[in-house]
Amino acid sequence: MGSSSRLYADIMAFNKEVTGSAITVDIHFPNDTTKKVLVDFGLYQESEYSKLNKVIPFNVFDVDYVIVTHNHVDHTGRLPYLVSKGYNGDIHMSNTTSKLISYALHDSYSVLKNKSKMLNEPQLYTDGDVDETLKRIKGHPFEKSIQLDENIKFTFFKNGHLPGAVVILLQVKYHDCSHKHYEDINLIFTGDYNNQNIFFDVDPIPNWVHELPVSIIQESTYGDMNSTDVEYVFEKNILDAVSSKKKILIPVFSLGRAQEVLYFLKKWQDEGKLDKSIPIYLDGKLAIKYTGIYLRDGLDNKEECRHFLPENFSYVSDKCQRSSIIECTECSILLATSGMGSNGPCRTLIPQYLKNPNALIHFTGYCAENTMGRRLYDCKNGELVDCCGLKVIKLATVLYTLEISAHGKGDVLIEFLKPFIHKKLVLVNHGTIKKKDIYTCRVVNETNVKDVGILGGDYVYRVDGYGLVKTLIPEFR
Repeated sequence: MGSSSRLYADIMAFNKEVTGSAITVDIHFPNDTTKKVLVDFGLYQESEYSKLNKVIPFNVFDVDYVIVTHNHVDHTGRLPYLVSKGYNGDIHMSNTTSKLISYALHDSYSVLKNKSKMLNEPQLYTDGDVDETLKRIKGHPFEKSIQLDENIKFTFFKNGHLPGAVVILLQVKYHDCSHKHYEDINLIFTGDYNNQNIFFDVDPIPNWVHELPVSIIQESTYGDMNSTDVEYVFEKNILDAVSSKKKILIPVFSLGRAQEVLYFLKKWQDEGKLDKSIPIYLDGKLAIKYTGIYLRDGLDNKEECRHFLPENFSYVSDKCQRSSIIECTECSILLATSGMGSNGPCRTLIPQYLKNPNALIHFTGYCAENTMGRRLYDCKNGELVDCCGLKVIKLATVLYTLEISAHGKGDVLIEFLKPFIHKKLVLVNHGTIKKKDIYTCRVVNETNVKDVGILGGDYVYRVDGYGLVKTLIPEFR
């Protein structure tokens, strides 16, 4: 039977490692028609891949539908670029993400605009492209199937990665006048995944989904470790630094991490562990906006988690206030964006804190290669480090923790797979090359999945309702 008389989908990802998420699903119907679904279209943040931000490795005019997993720029940041190059369809996401994404895209545009000026390069896209992108946003509820056309539908399931994040079930079916049976194609996209969140409950994937024959596209950011490998040191590190009257800087991601750290600080105050006289600040326009949305809208959060601001807390409103915090020698706790330290107020703050031997800089999540956070990690105390255009001697204490990470560890990812009764194929995505390889071996050894592959540009995976059909080299598919 020739391929023209079959129902199948070709799946390919273009991000070799963590950032720049973009997955295409090219669906081929037995009547020789095709549809292309794009899942995410994010910015590359690793410096070695940054030039790929200007590359769209497919014909934009072939894209029929765009679906977004969550509101992080490594998954959404190039959507305005896609629109600027000709995409004129809808962009589908959860209702919660639709409330947040305008802030993320405008902030990302501002960062890219400043970088373009510094490098004397053309901007990737304009603010008009952002506005045009936002006109195409379509928000949808969790657990309601949305019919894109007569053959394709999707359903969102809640994901603990951050508010609005989803696991996507994409379903393709085909019926023709001859009443010939074509097995439905069911694809699961985990996006960045976690099974829990301190702000909201994460419902398990329903049984009816677990009973489907599925091919699963799964992240692997921390697929090389288990939850039991994580050292829970953040509370001790911060409270020890407070006890030593240090100045504390905590780089945070604007959405999710900033609010979680504020929640922890309030919890420690309520438990009598953190002196309420210690001033606490949040610096970063986007983080402040998101925190306001958490407080006003709720964003699916539990009622008991809607009042998470600690006492003696202030937003940093301007450069003068930031300067006064830097100059003050008293103990304080300052949360500031960005989470990897390379952008936002951290560009100003880190050099100042780094040369203070009585300061603690505490990172709370993943830091990509060549980001400020990674450079500090690789630099020993007393050594010179390139720091936001300056050469600075590292005198401050610099610490890291993975305990607040929004990504599930390898054991959580494996547990996600196990309940699927008819898992035909797992495609491992979104991790460093090494970690994807390690996690792929785990999937083979710890689950009964039929086939396992690695996404990232080297192969196209052709699937039908029965699972993997074959792999293809992209140039010759």
